[in-house]
Amino acid sequence: MDIRTIVDTLAVAPQMLPDDVAALAAQGVTSLVCNRPDGEEQGQPALDEMRRAAQEAGLAFHHIPVAGGLFPPAAVAAFAAIRRGTAGKVLAYCRTGTRAATLDALANIHGLTAAERIARAQAAGYDLSALAGRMEAGG
Repeated sequence: MDIRTIVDTLAVAPQMLPDDVAALAAQGVTSLVCNRPDGEEQGQPALDEMRRAAQEAGLAFHHIPVAGGLFPPAAVAAFAAIRRGTAGKVLAYCRTGTRAATLDALANIHGLTAAERIARAQAAGYDLSALAGRMEAGG
């Protein structure tokens, strides 16, 4: 598993597999967020499989699908609500982890500047510099 910590309460990752979920729970993850549309690509585990694996491991499971580089305000708000409402560590995943890192940067639950959010994502290996204008504009 290629898990990258953004902050102590959030990590992001590429696609998780149902067999990975129990290990995530053992590492202190309490909530799993899928940011991929179900069936986005061939070979991707079905959303129901991931939800079932999360529930069996005692994790909350959320689905906030985003695609095509679009991050609608409703998706950003839903991600922010999960981050604020989760006691423990959240792991968000998508195909590469970039969408999950982007949602966190746009949600900005810590009230950071655009530069701080870009630097935090960069430290985890994600280049979000193209979103600087959107972040500075508050969305």
